[in-house]
Amino acid sequence: MVAELTAGVIRTVQDAARRLTGAKRRQFEAQVAIGYCQGSARKAETIFGWGRGRVQAGLDELPTGAVRQDRYGQRGRRKTEQKLPPLEEDIRKLVDPQSQTDPKFQSSFLFTRATGEAVREALLQNEQTYAPEDIPSARTIRRVLNRLGPRCPKTATSLLAPGPLLGVIWINCLFQ
Repeated sequence: MVAELTAGVIRTVQDAARRLTGAKRRQFEAQVAIGYCQGSARKAETIFGWGRGRVQAGLDELPTGAVRQDRYGQRGRRKTEQKLPPLEEDIRKLVDPQSQTDPKFQSSFLFTRATGEAVREALLQNEQTYAPEDIPSARTIRRVLNRLGPRCPKTATSLLAPGPLLGVIWINCLFQ
């Protein structure tokens, strides 16, 4: 069977597989492996350059018709708030008392001048809650601060002056 495959046919089959994703790709690769590679995931890997784990998963799915879940959402790095659940509440406790409204009352947002570095230093001083090696970096805390509140609206960006105020974060006000 393998002798029937020319370089052009192999490229066409590889291109067709590349255009598919997930369960459809596994099913296609399994059918090609059965048709041209005697049902061997290793031969399919050698001839077509596919991962034999994926081909084997497709071969396992074919007889039963049951499709494996891809679980894309479980990949990647978890957010800091998920790794350290009390961190978000502790940051809010530190930042909320420093919040103030726009002096001209042109916006309904509260803002604070707390930077990521200042919040990190305050967290380091509270040694009962976190060990120093558990507290994330200032950049990570800045990102957490930005996730805590909405972005400032386009009209309010003029309130941000260049320099030390770039660490300003915006928190949604209750009287919107």
